[in-house]
Amino acid sequence: MAAESLRQEMSHHSNDVMGQAIDRAAFAQHSALHDGIRRYQAHSYRRGAEDVPVIWQDGASCIFDYGAIAPDTADADATKARSKGAVLLVPSLVNRGYILDLNKKRSFARFLAAQGYRPLLLEWGYPGAEERDFGMDDFIAGRLVTALQDMAEQTGGPMPVVGYCMGGVLAMAACLLEPALVSRLVLLATPWDFMAAGPTQARIAAAFAPTLPHMLSVHDELPVDVLQTLFSSLDPFMIGEKFRRFANMDPASSRAEDFVALEDWLNDGVPLTRKVAIDCLIGWYVENRPARGQWEIDGVTMEPAGVTCPTLAVIPENDRIVPPESALALYDGLAPALRTALRPAAGHIGMMVGSRAQTSTWQPVVDWLETA
Repeated sequence: MAAESLRQEMSHHSNDVMGQAIDRAAFAQHSALHDGIRRYQAHSYRRGAEDVPVIWQDGASCIFDYGAIAPDTADADATKARSKGAVLLVPSLVNRGYILDLNKKRSFARFLAAQGYRPLLLEWGYPGAEERDFGMDDFIAGRLVTALQDMAEQTGGPMPVVGYCMGGVLAMAACLLEPALVSRLVLLATPWDFMAAGPTQARIAAAFAPTLPHMLSVHDELPVDVLQTLFSSLDPFMIGEKFRRFANMDPASSRAEDFVALEDWLNDGVPLTRKVAIDCLIGWYVENRPARGQWEIDGVTMEPAGVTCPTLAVIPENDRIVPPESALALYDGLAPALRTALRPAAGHIGMMVGSRAQTSTWQPVVDWLETA
């Protein structure tokens, strides 16, 4: 119906008129995109110096203790001397951990602290000389498990672990390797079956795969720019749309500042080591090893059914990075008696830093952590 209506409307105009209209529309779109990018580059927002102490370090990785900072609330009872215990937050390897502390008003870590928890945010850091030859075994069975062991020793026992995106896969793997150290597991937008939503992501990775060995021989790691290109391929029109929206924002508004803060985070990615790049892009996206029961860490097959603690899977309905079908496959693999699902009406990033993140994700996670 819409196509036929458009055809009839176009039939009343000459090809020259239609061509000129298309040119004007394309120029307007390009001009708005250019204006949005220019305004972003000129914006005055800069992320301030970290105000959270580091309590653990291993190579390029460290842990920030959000329990040591005063919450933004004047209600002393809200903190309860961190009586609810420690929570380990595990981000993805390819993005900086401060997505969980984007700014002081959009911070899941600070929200947890205000609720009386002691949030411990793991920051993987940029791979250095020590991590250059790291594979998934080194990051999970080595660094993450070591961090979990050390934090459990410091805080007096097992603790909840919260993993975001790829960090959820890593958190679950650590839970399978050291179940006695994890009291509860929260998986935020965590992928598992990379074919569940169709072959689009696999096709993008497969098309890229033949160039991967040469690229890694030149760079010795997978550069951030390549990773950003792959993610952008999932939604090619998103970049233009978001910068055109930004061009219409008041630069002095909190909304514009939030946009710049998030865009800065997106541009502050972390390169993948050679082995991790191959493990993820080929082993996950092309061969789908996790969902096929073929992914091993430290000689142990990673099976969701092996998780023995209560687990909350937060699966955002509008996720384009981790399709809900992929995350649902992980939820379905968990023991029915131990699993709970939360389905916020949000996207992959909006679920953690969007204007409704507190009501749709943060508070429900806290409520679940406090269930008996």
